[in-house]
Amino acid sequence: MTRAHPARPPRPGQGRRPGEAPLTDHHLHTFIAGLPKAELHVHHVGSASPRIVAELAARHPDSKVPTDPEALVDYFTFTDFAHFIEVYLSVVDLIRTPEDVRLLTYEVARDLARQQVRYAELTITPFSSTSRGIDEQAFMDAIEDARKSAEAEFGTVLRWCFDIPGEAGLRAAEETTRLATDDRLRPEGLVSFGLGGPEVGVPRPQFKPYFDRAIAAGLRSVPHAGETTGPQTVWDALTHLRAERIGHGTSSAQDEKLLAHLAEHRIALEVCPTSNIATRAVRTLDEHPVKEFVKAGVLVTINSDDPPMFGTDLNTEYAVAATLLDLDERGLAELAKNAVEASFLEDAAKTRLTSEIDSYTSDHLAG
Repeated sequence: MTRAHPARPPRPGQGRRPGEAPLTDHHLHTFIAGLPKAELHVHHVGSASPRIVAELAARHPDSKVPTDPEALVDYFTFTDFAHFIEVYLSVVDLIRTPEDVRLLTYEVARDLARQQVRYAELTITPFSSTSRGIDEQAFMDAIEDARKSAEAEFGTVLRWCFDIPGEAGLRAAEETTRLATDDRLRPEGLVSFGLGGPEVGVPRPQFKPYFDRAIAAGLRSVPHAGETTGPQTVWDALTHLRAERIGHGTSSAQDEKLLAHLAEHRIALEVCPTSNIATRAVRTLDEHPVKEFVKAGVLVTINSDDPPMFGTDLNTEYAVAATLLDLDERGLAELAKNAVEASFLEDAAKTRLTSEIDSYTSDHLAG
């Protein structure tokens, strides 16, 4: 697949044109709210809204997950990354039937559509469901039915990334690879193959045979790397897993050669600022390395990761990025186009969405 023409780096806010009004917080949020977007790093279960999590918890009262949406705010307060994984898996355990899967998927699409997300690559961990007893074909049918219904009703296009839960080891890797590459099961919307979960104690090279099989089957490589470990994990993802994008990649800023490599080869980083603070991967927003990524010329995309769990959404993440990178509307539009470029959309669709972003920005500024 050929790449779209590279987007320019996000443009600092000082560059507003003569006669244009200063960018206020109200203008900023209004612009972001209507900006057509693509999201490349957002998790299926992690996108369940408090309303949906509470409904699922009520369906399965043996769970320790609160059934009160307001109580979930405290429940989703994490002490560290390990605690986040523990809480995340407790929500995963609420997805027990194909009907649960369908409800979750459809409602995630609804929330994305409300934010003008035109295209999203949703990271799904099928092993977490099939290992809990959900029939694998029923699981595939549920996500596909939700995908098609959501596109017809909301206009949001969903595609899937099947990821290996690293904490579950090579058994999960084998099962995820089988589900992703078996032509009798592989869903139509599947485009990529990933690796999530903890990084500490889960070295990337051991997953090479599984990524090789997935890539041979036509899937794109998008592992998490360098979120809670050093830049060597990112190098391992590039070298052994042939990563085309990197999930998080936070520690890449510690290695100038790595930044130069990412920039030269247009390997995008899927940056999730609020997530990194919530999981303590980065101490404060002021210390977030996204500024260093942009300065080095790395292709940066902005994403929400597990938005309700982190008290955020994609619109909020764009507002955070605007502050961290001092962006005006044009800078934000370039950031949105970065996600289109780095996506696995076909070229014609990339061109259409890029044009929509440009038209929206021009109309907004003219108005």
